[in-house]
Amino acid sequence: MDLTPKVKFLGMTFDVTMMIGTVVSALIVMLIVFLMTRKLTMRPSGKQNLMEYLIDFISGITGTMLEKKQASRYLSFALTTFLFILVANLLGVAVMVTASAHGPIPALGITAQGLEKAKNSLSWFKSPTSDLNVTVAMAGAIFIYSHFAGIKKSPLNYLKGYVRPYWWMLPIHLIDELSKPATHALRLWANIFAGEVLILILREAPFYFTGVPLFAWMGFSVFVGCIQAYIFTVLAMVYISQKVAGE
Repeated sequence: MDLTPKVKFLGMTFDVTMMIGTVVSALIVMLIVFLMTRKLTMRPSGKQNLMEYLIDFISGITGTMLEKKQASRYLSFALTTFLFILVANLLGVAVMVTASAHGPIPALGITAQGLEKAKNSLSWFKSPTSDLNVTVAMAGAIFIYSHFAGIKKSPLNYLKGYVRPYWWMLPIHLIDELSKPATHALRLWANIFAGEVLILILREAPFYFTGVPLFAWMGFSVFVGCIQAYIFTVLAMVYISQKVAGE
């Protein structure tokens, strides 16, 4: 893998590549939504039709798991989650900005040894979801919010859920709850990371040898990116609905 610049602040290390990718992904989502909803009419066409279809698609996800009133409350959250992950996944396939570093850059954590291993290749942009820290942060935030929402709605029912149908199932429920954010984050990260690694490998090989496989894999990666955005959003709503739904 290419070497990425990093900065340290308050004892924490921040990956500049991931920061750039996250900001760019968020800005693109904001721009897409703004352009598609800029001029709304009673007779939708073009961009508005596409936006309404997307909203209906996400409404189907939330409406399947929650009552109508609750589903509408989480529609914007599910839509934002889906769009951000979709854009982040696809950016990693379409854009990988790398440059040659001519020497160590201590301020960005670029050492001579690191450059030697990376063959002087420095990465400045890739998909945020190809970094485990990003997917863990998103899955962790959803995990915390789902429990907060469950406690807020009914603390007693929330606690009873851990001993249903039998009290001795408490350890099993605890293991299940702890495994949710782990699998939620790892599923997205593993698929996107593996796809980008193979693209980088194929990109470095001679074009006459890998041209067709590279473009074929990039097309498949677009498909995987769309599916993973859908799965992550669905699972997020599943975990939330388990805590706030009446049944």
